[in-house]
Amino acid sequence: MSGRARLALCAAAATLMASCALLPLVDQPTWLFEAVLLVAVQSGVGMAVRRAPLPRPPAVAVQALATLMLLTLVFAREQSFAGVVPGPDALRHLADLLRQGSDDVGRYAIPAPLTDGIQLMLIGGVLLVGLLVDVFAVTLRSAAPAGLPLLALYSVAAGLSDGGADWLWFLVAAAGYLMLLLAEGRDRLAQWGRVFGPPARPPGGPGGGPVTPVRTGRRIGAVALGVALVVPLALPAMRGGLLDGAGTGVGTGRGDGRAPSAVSPLVSLRDSLNVDTDRQVLSLRTSSDDISDLYLRIVSLDDFDGTTWRPARRPVVGVPDVLPAPAGLSRDVKRTTVRTTVTAADWYAQAWLPMPYPPSSVRIDGAWRYEPVGMTLVGDHGQDTHGQTYRVDSLDVQPTAAQLAAAPEPPAGLKRAYTEVPSRLPAVVARTARAVTAGSADHYEEAVKLQDYFSVTGGFQYDTRVEVGTGADAIANFLKKKQGFCVHFSFAMAAMARTLGIPARVAVGFAPGTPGADGTVAVTLKDAHAWPELYFAGVGWTRFEPTPSRGTVPSYTVPVAPGTSLPDQALPSKNASSAPSAAASPSEDCAGRPAGPAACDSPSAGAASRGAGGGLPRGLWYALLGLGALAVLTLPMSPMLWRARVRSVRLGGHPRTGAGAAAHALAAWQELTDSAWDVGIVPDRSQTPRAAAARIVRLGRLDPAAGAAVHRVADAVEQVLYAPRPRPAAGLAEDVRRAAAGLSGAVGRWARLRARFAPRSALRVLWAVSARWAALRARAAEVRPGARRPSGQQG
Repeated sequence: MSGRARLALCAAAATLMASCALLPLVDQPTWLFEAVLLVAVQSGVGMAVRRAPLPRPPAVAVQALATLMLLTLVFAREQSFAGVVPGPDALRHLADLLRQGSDDVGRYAIPAPLTDGIQLMLIGGVLLVGLLVDVFAVTLRSAAPAGLPLLALYSVAAGLSDGGADWLWFLVAAAGYLMLLLAEGRDRLAQWGRVFGPPARPPGGPGGGPVTPVRTGRRIGAVALGVALVVPLALPAMRGGLLDGAGTGVGTGRGDGRAPSAVSPLVSLRDSLNVDTDRQVLSLRTSSDDISDLYLRIVSLDDFDGTTWRPARRPVVGVPDVLPAPAGLSRDVKRTTVRTTVTAADWYAQAWLPMPYPPSSVRIDGAWRYEPVGMTLVGDHGQDTHGQTYRVDSLDVQPTAAQLAAAPEPPAGLKRAYTEVPSRLPAVVARTARAVTAGSADHYEEAVKLQDYFSVTGGFQYDTRVEVGTGADAIANFLKKKQGFCVHFSFAMAAMARTLGIPARVAVGFAPGTPGADGTVAVTLKDAHAWPELYFAGVGWTRFEPTPSRGTVPSYTVPVAPGTSLPDQALPSKNASSAPSAAASPSEDCAGRPAGPAACDSPSAGAASRGAGGGLPRGLWYALLGLGALAVLTLPMSPMLWRARVRSVRLGGHPRTGAGAAAHALAAWQELTDSAWDVGIVPDRSQTPRAAAARIVRLGRLDPAAGAAVHRVADAVEQVLYAPRPRPAAGLAEDVRRAAAGLSGAVGRWARLRARFAPRSALRVLWAVSARWAALRARAAEVRPGARRPSGQQG
């Protein structure tokens, strides 16, 4: 087998090994078997084309056409000519399948079902990467850049996968890449003839092993893989390495491999409350006369595993012009529409959009996506709130205590999802909840008693300086010490409500701000807040306020007369219009329908419930693919970027001393000779600076002004090299720039483009790396135990 054929097989194997990282993303592995067959055919076409006397561009075009025909054969056979030749109908069908796959990616959780669209995205992506790897490694005979498409393929899989076997897929992909590099190295060595290795073994002796270069390459590869896996664990700045098993919730984890505590995900909220200098975050203008209920909600935390609260991963969709009605809100509950205009501070960059709840419409510029279950907006492709002004229409829902007390049982799917409590939650949490709510007639009375326990009767104290607890006992410790801030109170009440069978979650955002004389409301860092939301059928998600001295207690939970512990159940929470909203939610039709969380209350909830266990957001696909494409585009730009950086350092400022002036003159000369090298004038180190300058002026066809600049730089270098007391020369940087401009202007357009984007002087990087490697090897040889010393050298 020829060297190129062996290299092509290694390229195909490396592609397939890297594509194994995509296996956890779908629920069936059958697509990989098809991909193996198609990549083999693709590689065979490449080997056949390279045997023909074709230039490289047509050969690559033939491979690309063969790849398109393979996809047509598998996915658009009926729409094509002769089942394999793609026509307009086949291309339209493939485009439709890609759109379907993009929609499926945003709809389903990991592992997603293997729909036709997702299968086309997987196999088409693997074939595209296989084509790029084959072109780089075999056609262009450069295996090193072939690692970029392999890295892009692995990065997409690693960014989307939730499994703990990412390190295994990394090892498989890296082993394929190293195999490709070794195959290329072996092929290059073979072109030089016999490879020098250890002496021949005598007949009958042990079998010969691999030759020395190959064995050394394998050792280097094994060491590199080990470093890539282990180093991220040892460096604090590289947490989240392939072997780091620490979970992540909202905010930053502990970083020591242990799961964060039940109240630690919002430790950054405590930092906001403890700032020495308060800063304004948002400025509001609202149509409401009463801002006491104007909470701004950022995100809801509904996934509770006993140690961590975090938002459940769900699919997001485009922001509709009119948002669906909130979950569970019936026509009998009074509500008014409030319009709020929000302006975020230039420094406040939040990926989730602060809004009054429940929103009915949002007008905002930028790339935002809507999460239907939580009714939240999240930025897409790096979008955030800094400097944004947006308008939110929301509903001010005003239930009566009677309506809350008479609420029927919630839908079974919603109750099951939002009352789930893990077994590791300490028993004292449920025991305290039962003791506090003993004698309650309904869930509403239980919720009010829980709120009063934390805010009034339980003896709790509000303190933002309290250390956050650790482990599963964090809530139990809070119930014992009775000191904490809003995160402790909201997490504890939500957990206790769940133990009583009340659907509960935690909302994070801002408490009502401070009204100003100009009619605006200022929201600051110290208004950062967290509060529990409990679900009551017919009313929906309802805010409670267990944190003492923070926010406002809802009017539907406040006693109306001394000696009573509950509100007047016939009294509405506010004086408001009784006109029903046109966007009322038909919650009365929900009870008979099986569904996941809020599935019967929102038109988008069917898709959302499928992603409740973990989302596969479409935007993340595009972001990771974009990063891979950016990496592919950045590699050719790296010589230009390196060259610009070196030029700025050489011609930049220098110390105003003799030594500094001498170093600056030498750096300017180096930059001048490199600029000449970039346009094709190779440096001649055997010449003096004066002779080298004359050569540059002659070969570069420089005008008198540029030639004089070259000679001034050469004179300054000769002063540094030969004069007993060198005279500092001024204006060397400007002389170098003038000479470089003359050199560039004397050559053609293509030579200028090559000098800019592929400068020849970038070879100095390889020389520097080679020299440093040789120095390291020499140093290692010196410190190695038992190293042989030169004869006559004393110890």
